[in-house]
Amino acid sequence: MSSDAVKKRKPKVIRNEGGTPETKRSRGEGDQDVRVYNEEVELEGREPQQDYMLYKDTCATLAKLMAEIQELKATGAKDGSVEIEERRRQSSVHFITLKKLNRLAHMRLKKGRDQTHEAKQRVDVLHLQLQNLLYEVMHLQKEIGKCLEFKSQHEEIELVSEEEFFQEAPAEISRPQVTQDDQHQLTLARLDWELEQRKRLAEQYKTSLASKEKIQKAIEQKREYLSSLQPGLQNIMQASVPVQEYLSMPFERTQKQADVARHLPPPLYVLLVQAGAYGQACDKNLSVSVSGDVDEAKALSRPPEESQDDESDSDAEEEQQNTKRRRATVGVQLDDKRKEMLRRHPLSLCVNLKCKDGSVLHLFFYYLMNLNILTVKTKVSTSADLSGAISAGELLNLESLLNCLYASDHGKETPNPANRYQFDKVGITTFADYVSDLGHPYVWVQKLGGLQFSTSELSGSTLSASHMERTMKLLKGRLQARLALHKQFSSLEHSIVPVSSECQHLFPAKVVSGLTRWTMMSYQEFTELSFVQHVLKAGLVCETDLFFMAVVERGTARLLSAVVMNPRYPEVTPLFSLSLHWKGERSGRTDDNLRAMESEVNVFRSELQGPRPGLQLLTNQIQRLCVCLDVYLETESQVCDGSEGPKEFPREKMCLRTARGPSRLKPFKYNHPQGFFSHR
Repeated sequence: MSSDAVKKRKPKVIRNEGGTPETKRSRGEGDQDVRVYNEEVELEGREPQQDYMLYKDTCATLAKLMAEIQELKATGAKDGSVEIEERRRQSSVHFITLKKLNRLAHMRLKKGRDQTHEAKQRVDVLHLQLQNLLYEVMHLQKEIGKCLEFKSQHEEIELVSEEEFFQEAPAEISRPQVTQDDQHQLTLARLDWELEQRKRLAEQYKTSLASKEKIQKAIEQKREYLSSLQPGLQNIMQASVPVQEYLSMPFERTQKQADVARHLPPPLYVLLVQAGAYGQACDKNLSVSVSGDVDEAKALSRPPEESQDDESDSDAEEEQQNTKRRRATVGVQLDDKRKEMLRRHPLSLCVNLKCKDGSVLHLFFYYLMNLNILTVKTKVSTSADLSGAISAGELLNLESLLNCLYASDHGKETPNPANRYQFDKVGITTFADYVSDLGHPYVWVQKLGGLQFSTSELSGSTLSASHMERTMKLLKGRLQARLALHKQFSSLEHSIVPVSSECQHLFPAKVVSGLTRWTMMSYQEFTELSFVQHVLKAGLVCETDLFFMAVVERGTARLLSAVVMNPRYPEVTPLFSLSLHWKGERSGRTDDNLRAMESEVNVFRSELQGPRPGLQLLTNQIQRLCVCLDVYLETESQVCDGSEGPKEFPREKMCLRTARGPSRLKPFKYNHPQGFFSHR
């Protein structure tokens, strides 16, 4: 190659994306010029907006070239023609321009991220410095707080007052000439005096301890002497039995009952002990006694080894008898198994609860050995004749008297979950079929006997004691409530609403509407009433409740009231549902004022329950119902001429407003002693 050709050769361009822009001339083969190209330097001199416009122009030009190539091909130009190749070269140049713009955009993005990262690092450094300063400030504040709150150990010692110190302490300790002017020396002197006093008291304690030991030795000697007197005292007690009977002091009978109580099963024994303790401490009218076959109970408590011979003899006799008679059927075997499973312990417990009016509630507790549950039967003794009221027949029914003493405790099914599997083995479908013979297995009965079938920290005597007082009060309250209802039903059946003197202020002096009928009805009859369906749908009624029908009349108006009484009355308020027959039929679902009357009777218990425990609640509700019917009829308008009311029911109640609101509610609230009715 000639030197002229070398000189005419174009200089070589080398792209360098890093370093400073510079153009170098290096001597190599053929003296070739080398220039370095740096895009970062070019990037600093370019504006993003210009690159964006260049990008748009390039894209438009490229699209135009592509369209021209397509048009040439469509007109029949060959693939290697000059026009197509020229446009391809131009398109390649534009593609190179787009790639360069893409690189520049990525470089701008990287540069922006680097700048953002540097700024964040500077902010983080400043934030860390701030946190360090705040931590130092907090540390200094804590140290200052510790210094301010520092308490010396001597401050916890209760020293005598300064006046007593100067009066009682000797001069060599108190040193008044020094301590009166120096608080520090005064504190040291008071501490020295406290030390001297404590040393003296320690010596007195040692002396008292020695005296105590001497007294304890004397007590032990006297105890030994008293224990030697026990045989002689037993002989004296045996000889004094006739005197006990004459003076009605049954020490011997109490001792015998204690001997019998040793053969009681654990649940009945726990109930005996806790009931007796409660009677001695809280209720002198409560008595507990044990009844049953003691010999049979002793045989049950005898160890199996002692009764093994007897059982072998009885088994041999049974085998001989079985050879003479035909084999028992499967049904007979199941009956025998059921009887054995439902077998009661031969001993039972009787608890007598006596009320102030002379009525007595007898509770008979039984223990089913194989089922490990307690059952109870009841009996009521009263001094008065209770055969007058027909509707009160279910009030003292022994099968339902104690239902729902606690909420949802009906006593129909056994509370022991294991019994379900035992029943399946002998074909017992439900325990409710045997309740009339065996008694009711209420949950509260199990707790009184210390039986707990769910997870609980209490068991045995502790569980029984925790429920004894409340249960006994509930039992007495249930009996008193039923007896009070029995008397009230006798009056209600004669169309008389008994209102006690303590509750007279709840009603106006004159009530025209009156009760004309009070009858009892069954659950089936209650469900057939049309105006109680909303109560049934709401689930406010159970089959164990008591159902009654009250009829209140005034003139041609007749008000029917279906009453649902929960067994836990008066703790649970009776529920009234109303239906008025006057100029058509209306109910609480169709008449807002009848719904307001239901609210007056059902909701405002605090106004109607009277003196505790609220035994007048039902009669007060019925009387309130009569008053509300008077207000309803006297304020009801028959004509639209502005008259105050129909002629059939003259206005006798004083009302501030006869109606209020869009629903035109009537004033059913009675205000005593003003004697007028107003809205709530």
